[in-house]
Amino acid sequence: MADGGITWDDIMKETVDLEHMPMDELFDQLKCTKQGLTGDEGRRRLGIFGPNKLEEKKENKLLKFLGFMWNPLSWVMEAAAIMAIVLANGGGKPPDWQDFVGITTLLIINSTISFIEENNAGNAAAALMAGLAPKTKLLRDGKWSEEEAADLVPGDIISIKLGDIVPADARLLEGDPLKIDQAALTGESLPVTKKPGDSVFSGSTCKQGEIEAVVIATGVHTFFGKAAHLVDSTNQVGHFQKVLTAIGNFCICSIAVGLVIEIVIMYPIQKRTYRNGIDNLLVLLIGGIPIAMPTVLSVTMAIGSHKLSQQGAITKRMTAIEEMAGMDILCSDKTGTLTLNKLTVDKTLIEVFIKDMDKDTVVLMGARASRVENQDAIDACIVGMLGNPKEARAGVTEVHFLPFNPVDKRTAMTYIDQSGNWHRVSKGAPEQIVELCNLKDEPRNRVFNIIDKFAERGLRSLAVCTQTVPEKSKESSGGPWVFVGLLPLFDPPRHDSAETIRRALHLGVNVKMITGDQLAIGKETGRRLGMGTNMYPSSSLLGQNKDSAIANIPIEELIEKADGFAGVFPEHKYEIVRKLQERNHIVGMTGDGVNDAPALKRADIGIAVADATDAARGASDIVLTEPGLSVIVSAVLTSRAIFQRMKNYTIYAVSITIRVVLGFMLIALIWKFDFSPFMVLIIAILNDGTIMTISKDKVKPSPMPDSWKLKEIFITGIVYGTYLAVMTVIFFWLAQESDFFSEKFGVHPIKDNDYELTAALYLQVSIVSQALIFVTRSRSWSYTERPGLLLLTAFFIAQLIATLIAVYANWDFAKIHGIGWGWAVEKHGTICSKTRPLSQPKRTMVKEKGKPNGPWPNGLYTGSNSQSKQGLLAIKMPSGLTWLGEVNLITLQSTHKTKGASYTKGECGISSEAERS
Repeated sequence: MADGGITWDDIMKETVDLEHMPMDELFDQLKCTKQGLTGDEGRRRLGIFGPNKLEEKKENKLLKFLGFMWNPLSWVMEAAAIMAIVLANGGGKPPDWQDFVGITTLLIINSTISFIEENNAGNAAAALMAGLAPKTKLLRDGKWSEEEAADLVPGDIISIKLGDIVPADARLLEGDPLKIDQAALTGESLPVTKKPGDSVFSGSTCKQGEIEAVVIATGVHTFFGKAAHLVDSTNQVGHFQKVLTAIGNFCICSIAVGLVIEIVIMYPIQKRTYRNGIDNLLVLLIGGIPIAMPTVLSVTMAIGSHKLSQQGAITKRMTAIEEMAGMDILCSDKTGTLTLNKLTVDKTLIEVFIKDMDKDTVVLMGARASRVENQDAIDACIVGMLGNPKEARAGVTEVHFLPFNPVDKRTAMTYIDQSGNWHRVSKGAPEQIVELCNLKDEPRNRVFNIIDKFAERGLRSLAVCTQTVPEKSKESSGGPWVFVGLLPLFDPPRHDSAETIRRALHLGVNVKMITGDQLAIGKETGRRLGMGTNMYPSSSLLGQNKDSAIANIPIEELIEKADGFAGVFPEHKYEIVRKLQERNHIVGMTGDGVNDAPALKRADIGIAVADATDAARGASDIVLTEPGLSVIVSAVLTSRAIFQRMKNYTIYAVSITIRVVLGFMLIALIWKFDFSPFMVLIIAILNDGTIMTISKDKVKPSPMPDSWKLKEIFITGIVYGTYLAVMTVIFFWLAQESDFFSEKFGVHPIKDNDYELTAALYLQVSIVSQALIFVTRSRSWSYTERPGLLLLTAFFIAQLIATLIAVYANWDFAKIHGIGWGWAVEKHGTICSKTRPLSQPKRTMVKEKGKPNGPWPNGLYTGSNSQSKQGLLAIKMPSGLTWLGEVNLITLQSTHKTKGASYTKGECGISSEAERS
C-alpha cells in the first residue's frame, strides 16, 4: 500500500488520475523521488505490479504432451489397443498383449517426438524473442544503468532521448520539450511536442530531445497494454488444421468401410472364428491409420521453423508456415520495409535561386541550419549529404541555434565566418521561407511551381535562405533574407527492394504497398520500385469520396487490382485484408505498431517487421529480425519447400491407407488368410522411422503459391494405393496358388506354410511401402530429384531390419517363420527392377577356370558389362540363376548361336572362382 491515501491496487485499477495530477502530488502518491527508487524497493514493486510486458499465456507441458494423443487418428489407434486386450481375449486365446504394448509404444514415441520438436522450436523462438527485449536507461540507488524495460515499476526514473522507444507510460520532468512520434499508438503521422509535465505513452518514439521522466504505469496497465489487450488472442482454425482433419477423416472412413465389409463377410457368410476375425480387423486398424501424420507434419514444420529463424524470421505460430507457402498477396508497409525510413536529398533535382551558387553550397547552407547532435530526421538527412558531418561547422563559429517549433516551422543558426562577419541561415517549410524572404511575383511563382513539380513525383520540399547580421548580435533581426534554393526530400527505396519485388512477382506473390503518406509519394515509390502506380487513397477505396473514374467498380475488385493504398490508417488495413480474404486470397500483412495489431491478427500471415512494438509482435505469426522485404521472400521459398515435404507425406499416407485396407481385406476374404497384426505393427514402426526423415529431405519449392488440393491428394493416393494393393494380391496369389517363384527364381516353395507366407507377404509389403516414399516425393521419375542422405540412410536401415526379420525370425506369437535369403534377394531384386529398369545386358562368353575354350553347356550366357568395363556376370540355367562373379571384358567379337546356346566369342577373364549348375 502507498502511504498517501491510495493503494497500489488503486493505481493498478486506475481509480486515480496519475496523468493529470500535479507533479508534487504525483511523487507523494507514488512514494518516490527524482533520485529514483532503491534496488530493493524496485524489486518489491515488481512483485506487486508484475513485469512491464504484455501477458503471455503459459502452457501446461503435460497437457501439451497428452494433446498429441488426443486427435481422431490417435483415437483409432487407442481403440485398436483396447481391442487387442479386450475383444481379442477369446477363442481360447489370451489377450494380445504384444499388439497392445506395440501400439502404446508407437503412440508414445510419436507424441514424444512431436512434443520435443515443437518444444525445441518454441524455446528457440522464445530465446530469439528474448534477444529483442527492449532496454532502458534507469536510475536506481542514485546510479544510471541500462536495464531491461521489463523490470520497470511505477515510481522509477528513466531517461528518454532521441531514437528511444518509450518503455512505459510516464510523466516528463524538467527539461526542453520532446518531439514524440505516437504513430504506433494513435496513427498520427506527425510527431507531437511534449513539454515537462505531459504524459508520454509506452510504444511511442522520441524523435527529438532528451529528458527524464517518472514512470506512472507499466505492462497491461499502460495505454499500449490496454490497446493490445483488446485484440482477440484466439487463433482462427488454420488451413493446416482443416487439412489434417480432412485427410484423417478420409483415412478413417476408408478403414471403416473395410472393417464393415470384413465383418459382414467374415462372420455371417464365411463363418470365420471369432479371434481370427478380430486379428484381421486389427490389421486394418493398425496398418491403415497414418498415426505418424501429426508427428511427421509437426516435426517438418518445427525443423522448418528453426531454418526460418536462421534467415531472420521467427515463427510464433508454426502452422503459419504452410499458410505462407500459399500466400499470393503481401500487403507491405512502405516506410522501413520497402524504403530505408531515412530521408535523403535527390541532389540532381536541387533548384538553386542564387546566381553562381552551386548545388553543393545549397546543401552546405542547409547543413549549417541543422543540428549536428541530437538531430531529427531532416537534420540527419541534410548533414548526411556532406562528405564529413564536421563540414557543417567547418570555418564558422556557432553563436545561436533556433530549434524547430510548430509555429515557425523552420530552424536557424547565427554564426561568424572566418572574416569575422555575422550571418544567419535558415531551413524549413517552403511556405514559411517564402514569407520570410518576402518573395513576390515571378520568384514566388517559380518556387511554388517547383514545389508542385516535386509533389507530383512524391517529393517533399525543403527551402533554404540566408541573411547577413551587420549588427553582430544574435537578437538582431538582421538584413533582408535571400532565398537560396529548394531541396527535394525523399525516403529512398532499399537497394534490394526492386529486385525482391520482381522475385516475389515471379513467385506469384503480388506485393501491395500500404502507406500513410500522400498518394503522390506512394506512386513515386511504386514507380521507382517497378511495382506499378495504380494506387488509390484509402478513403475512396472504402466507399468515401470515390473518384468518378472508379465510381462504378466494386470496392473488392478495386482492392484486388490496386498496386497500393495511400493515406492508410489502421482500420483501413483491417478492411483491406478482410476484403482480399473474401476474394479467396491468402493474405500476408506487415505491421509495426500496436494499432496494426487487429490487421495482423486478421491476416492469414501477420508479419511484425524489425523493430516492431511488443503489441505488433504479440499479434503476429512471424517476427522479422532483419529489415526489408527480402527476408519475407526468402521465408516464402523456405515455406514452400517445407509445404512440399508435407504434401508429399500426405499423398504417401493416403496411398498406404488404401493399399493396406484394400490389399489385406482382399487377401483375408478371398483366401481366408489371417495376417499377423503384430507384423503390420512392425511395418508401421519401420515406415514411420523412415518417413520421419522426410522433414529434412531435398525438395524443389513450388514456383507458384501452393495450397492443399485435397482432391488431387486423394485421387493420387487412391491410384497409388490401389495399384500397390493389386500388386500385393497378385504376389500372394502367385506364392499361394502356384510354383511361379520356385520355377523362375529357384527359391523353395512356401504355399503350404502359412507362417512362411506371412514372412514373404510382410517383406513384400514392407519393401514396397518404403519404396513408395521415393515415388510420392517427386512429381516426375523417382530419381530425377535426388533424395537427401538422411532419407536414404533411414531407408536402407529399415530395409535391412525388415529383411533380417523376414529371413531369420521364428516368432510363433506373430505367426512368422524365416524364409531364408533366397526369397529376400528375389523380393529386393524384383522391387529394384520395377523402380529402376535395367538395360538389356550384353551377351558374352566366359572362359571356365581350367578350360580356356570350353566346351560350354547348353544355355544362355549373359552379362551386364560392356566393352572395357567391369561388371557382374550370371549364367541362366534350367535349374535357376547362378552368379559367376566379376569379369573383365577385353575384346568383343562376333555373336554365334550353337545348339540353342547364344554366346559372344571373345577373350574374357574371371576374376573370382565360379561355380556352374
